[in-house]
Amino acid sequence: MPYSLVKHVHLTTIGITLTLFVLRGVWMMTGSARLQARWVRVVPHVNDTLLLASGLGLAVMLGQYPLVDGWLTAKFFGLLAYIVLGTVALKRGRTKGVRVAAWIGALLVFGYIVAVALAHDPFPFRH
Repeated sequence: MPYSLVKHVHLTTIGITLTLFVLRGVWMMTGSARLQARWVRVVPHVNDTLLLASGLGLAVMLGQYPLVDGWLTAKFFGLLAYIVLGTVALKRGRTKGVRVAAWIGALLVFGYIVAVALAHDPFPFRH
């Protein structure tokens, strides 16, 4: 598969992930029953699987790997933080305040991951 196609899939799924996460966060904050719709529980997981697969594919194509290359290591640990915060925000938070705080935290981590990806630097804000 050509690099440009894998990169396009990766960038597209990033946009879908962010859109769905923001939408689900708004629904969480407003108490919308839409958050329980079957597609809302399935589509984000399918998209995130494609996102992860395309990211791994790009890493292999570039010959750069998490725990070897600093910027990919930062993205890897950022991804883990995003997953934990996202889970608290949308499922495990005991109060709405905790869920909203976790949602905001997850969005900040998402922004950090994007900044690291653009800069190829684990400290993207120091420049």
